[in-house]
Amino acid sequence: MSELDKFKRFTITSALPYANGPLHIGHLAGAYIPADTFVRHLRLKKKDVAFICGSDEHGAAITIKAKKEGTTPQEIIDKYHYQIKKSFEDFGIAFNIYHRTSAPIHHDLSQEFFLNLYEKGEFVEKETEQYYDEEYDQFLADRYITGTCPNCKSEGAYGDQCEKCGTSLNPTDLINPVSTLSGKAPVLKVTKHWYLPLDKYQPWLEQWLLEDKKNKWKPNVYGQCSSWLKSGLQPRSMTRDLDWGIDVPLEEAKGKKLYVWMDAPIGYISATKQWALDNGKDWDLYWKKQQSEEDNSCLIHFIGKDNIVFHCITFPSILHAHGEYILPYNVPANEFLNLEGDKLSTSRNHAVWLHEYLEEFPGKQDELRYVLTSILPETSDSEFTWKDYQARVNNELVAILGNFVNRVMILMHKYYQGEVGESAGKLADQEIKSQLENTYNDVETAIENFKFRQALSIVMDLARFGNKYLTDKEPWKTFKTDAEATREVLQNCLHIIGHLGTLMQPFLPTASKKIFGMLNFNKEVLSYDEEITFTAGHKLNAPELLFEKVEDEVIDRQLEKLKAKATAAAPAQVEVAPAKENINYEQFLAMDIRVGTILEAEKVAKTKKLLKLKIDTGIDQRTVVSGIAEFFEPEAIIGQQVSMLVNLEPREIKGIISQGMILMAEDADGKLSFVSPTSQTGNGSVVR
Repeated sequence: MSELDKFKRFTITSALPYANGPLHIGHLAGAYIPADTFVRHLRLKKKDVAFICGSDEHGAAITIKAKKEGTTPQEIIDKYHYQIKKSFEDFGIAFNIYHRTSAPIHHDLSQEFFLNLYEKGEFVEKETEQYYDEEYDQFLADRYITGTCPNCKSEGAYGDQCEKCGTSLNPTDLINPVSTLSGKAPVLKVTKHWYLPLDKYQPWLEQWLLEDKKNKWKPNVYGQCSSWLKSGLQPRSMTRDLDWGIDVPLEEAKGKKLYVWMDAPIGYISATKQWALDNGKDWDLYWKKQQSEEDNSCLIHFIGKDNIVFHCITFPSILHAHGEYILPYNVPANEFLNLEGDKLSTSRNHAVWLHEYLEEFPGKQDELRYVLTSILPETSDSEFTWKDYQARVNNELVAILGNFVNRVMILMHKYYQGEVGESAGKLADQEIKSQLENTYNDVETAIENFKFRQALSIVMDLARFGNKYLTDKEPWKTFKTDAEATREVLQNCLHIIGHLGTLMQPFLPTASKKIFGMLNFNKEVLSYDEEITFTAGHKLNAPELLFEKVEDEVIDRQLEKLKAKATAAAPAQVEVAPAKENINYEQFLAMDIRVGTILEAEKVAKTKKLLKLKIDTGIDQRTVVSGIAEFFEPEAIIGQQVSMLVNLEPREIKGIISQGMILMAEDADGKLSFVSPTSQTGNGSVVR
């Protein structure tokens, strides 16, 4: 029995995509494929699951886009809501409901939440100075202000976050702030807002999160939360001076809207409420605390790393302050997916857009699901390349899974006209039964620990086992001398194929249906506990290829397309430091450089440049003091893979024993970048 089997029902959410642009593969890898895989797994265990998502349709970014395009926010959200919804449907993400935060039911529930906390006296009312655009005669939301990031010094940082280094900001932190409306420097003006006192909830959060979730949540998630809490939480405004969003339900707050991160997570609840109304369900069961804890639903949020603080600190604090709602059991956030050696960028159009993929690769949803699952950025950033896509489809899906199924089906039709004999029935071969039992157990454990890459690899190992079994038995050689023994071998393979179809359902739902179709099962979906059986005389359907090879010209077209879309200018030539004196080969060999992953990061007290890092080197876990604090926020580098000199003699820095050195690239301006693998690799991998 797994840990999750104690729950009667599950509330699974995927991050609400922002309705100001289409979906790309980074979104899929971050929050949607892992969630869909997990939900399909739970349903195969016959669990009661509500899988919830919808469009996030409020906030300043939508109004900015509307102004740029000379249209209205409503037209923007309508356009992208329906495009995103269709992309999810075409790709096969199995939501119970895909809702939208512009719906009246969501506005009502968000205002109810605000009033509940307001009437309890949870909010802190403060008058503060905020930026105001005198030309446009309005206060500026965080995203209406850009400037130089105080952390990494890059231009174009927003008032809430620098997208270059990931640092969370306040507008007043920016150097040389500029209004995106008028292009002029804004002025400070007094305004009143209602703040959620996160500092008040910090002791509770430390108990609930740091103690209760330790060793239960993914290290990249736990590490980022730990870093935020160690830095000390501050009150956060839950209202904004905006003209687009949900009205603050107070007479004295006319013209103000709820902060998007107050209303967006409540969108999970309002969507569940709408689904329940549409389907005769009781939505309370999926969100509210029941009389006994055993009756509570299991709440799990699937998100990307940029939303960790909101789902692990802000939203739980809102739910805790309300008092009637369950808290997340887990938040298995993924890191970022890069593309062809560079970050995905919507502004530079450096992306593989989902709707374009579906148009250009019709019927190839499972191929993309497979490749993205194989490279999911589960604890550190990973990379998608078209060449890797081709290799994984051709060398794994076609050559291993597809080849095994095809060989068995062809031989069954060639030798026995696709008819199963009397000996088929239930599987008798003990070696195969043992392999199947181990596979089911290992897949369940991996999925329920949110290790989807590992789970998929385990299923593919069963296909490899089937191929080896078939090759070792050589039925094409034994048919003439012992037709019945040959039939038994092939029927054993049919059992393996049936179980592959069952186990592949969370990962490759379309291919699984094809397998069941070829086996002539009368079901498109088989639960885990349904036996794979064949009766004498059962007729198999004609073989069909599960997957097709991806040809070079297809990949070349995609690479040319990316190249053509690239708008970023080539970097300017800069002065570089002269080379140092030569060393001999033995001196080079003396350096032991390994790949490691940052598990924890915090600033060293009374210093500006130093961070204290905890790094998994693959050999052990070490403390390293590094002078990178001026360029990176601690919480932003949790999960970052680094190259590290592990055999450097330890030294004491500010009272801390530093056990190694991470390698950094420094440009002519003194800016630092990590020296790390272009794709995720194992900790302890040697840099040669």
